[in-house]
Amino acid sequence: MVSASSLPVLALLLAPAVSQEAPFDILIRGGTVVDGSGSPRFRADVGIRDGRIAEVARDGIAPEEAREVLNAEGLIVSPGFIDNHAHVQLSIREYPLAENFLRQGITTLLASLHSGDQPWPLDRYIASLEVAPNVGFFAGHTWVRKQVLGLEDREPTAAELEEMKRLVEETMRHGALGLSTGLLYVPANYARTEEVVELAKIAARYGGIYVSHMRDEGRGLVESTDELIRIAREAAIPAQIQHHKAMGVAQWGQSARTLAMIDEARASGLDVKHDLYPYTAASTGSSVLFPPWALAGGAGELAARLEDPGIRRRIEAGIADRMRQEWTGDDLSRIQFRVIRSMPDLGGRTLADLAADRGLPNSVEAGVQLVIELQLAGGFSAIYHVMAEADLERIMRHPQAMFETDGDSVGLGRGYPHPRSYGTFPRILSRYVREKGVLTLEEAIHKMTSMPAMQFGQDDRGLVQAGKFADLTVFDEDTVQDRATYTDPHHYSVGIVHVLVNGIPVIRNGSLTGAKPGTVLRGPARR
Repeated sequence: MVSASSLPVLALLLAPAVSQEAPFDILIRGGTVVDGSGSPRFRADVGIRDGRIAEVARDGIAPEEAREVLNAEGLIVSPGFIDNHAHVQLSIREYPLAENFLRQGITTLLASLHSGDQPWPLDRYIASLEVAPNVGFFAGHTWVRKQVLGLEDREPTAAELEEMKRLVEETMRHGALGLSTGLLYVPANYARTEEVVELAKIAARYGGIYVSHMRDEGRGLVESTDELIRIAREAAIPAQIQHHKAMGVAQWGQSARTLAMIDEARASGLDVKHDLYPYTAASTGSSVLFPPWALAGGAGELAARLEDPGIRRRIEAGIADRMRQEWTGDDLSRIQFRVIRSMPDLGGRTLADLAADRGLPNSVEAGVQLVIELQLAGGFSAIYHVMAEADLERIMRHPQAMFETDGDSVGLGRGYPHPRSYGTFPRILSRYVREKGVLTLEEAIHKMTSMPAMQFGQDDRGLVQAGKFADLTVFDEDTVQDRATYTDPHHYSVGIVHVLVNGIPVIRNGSLTGAKPGTVLRGPARR
């Protein structure tokens, strides 16, 4: 028989155990939330559990309710930034921490390929990744064409087109978000629009979208925009212009027309958007200076053509025309070398510097001969100062504009990368929000987060909202700043305090943690 005095003890023994575990894994406390929707900021604490946002509490959360507290007092708490286009499809394994991107507040990298090669087979490559940021992949038109046609300047046969479609389909089935084209570049620019439409139809069938470095961003800018809209219409697929720009002095101001074309396309029922990076200089290889036909078949055939005096004169005239109208004008200093394997000491210097070293004038005629020499020696990549600030700001303001770095995975101190690889997103927040007022902070964060998340079908990211994945960036709006320049690029941005990917800190109090919680974002981009 149990005595009355023993009942309280027995009751304690039989009662269920009370969990001592805190309800939140991480608490971001004391910050001002800009939630990614475009709505006004508000003060709130953010509780995270199991990789997702569990609570956004305007009335606060006690610090003892979390296993770890990140101080955000005086800071902005926003969704992690989404980079619409970065050259990481193969390099992410070499640079899995992606530090130059994380230190910009970027939590998701979209590896839209353009002229690059794609991982193959994509499913095996995805399975091998262990990385800090989230990554999304695309089927690459350039890669597909090279697999089937090499560098030949011709249309595919019916059988070859079917093989190209099969490769796109398999990549889409492996989780690609869509089809990516780089129609400016060899061999993609040998393709007719009809070829791209047929491949885009495959991506559309699997819920993909179409993203493109358009065929011409200079004299053919309007025609190229029309081509992208045609592809969207005929393939019944959402389309996105990547690094929208008006390139070359003669084209400055043309963005007003291309933006109107986007508006007209959307009014007709098409889903057309665009993105940009906040710099007036582009970066690409030396092949863009040549007429595409001259490069067909590869370096050996170019060299053979240049041996023929008549053909060489045609090539020289084509290069001179492209340089004057789109790339250099009359000033060779607009081309600044990044990587030039035949003359590595030229890294960071300009084509005008090389001309001066040779005792040549700063002229297009001298530049043509130097470009040919360098191309025959393996080519180069360079920064090209070819855009206008007014166009950049006009494009940025457009309601359908988003952002990208167009950047590379880089090792600190290695080579001469474009500063966009280090500074894109902080530059927007510092120069175009804080200093120039082109956008409000809420507008900029919306374009960096929920807009691209919705564009790529990632509805559970891009907002500071309960239930969403905890991809979050905490920064100081007064001090966030890019520090990389064209001549001194190797400087991380400042003002990014905490960055979380899937609820795990990858930057804590300004320091890289080494964690690799990133995942691969798979299609369909449109369900």
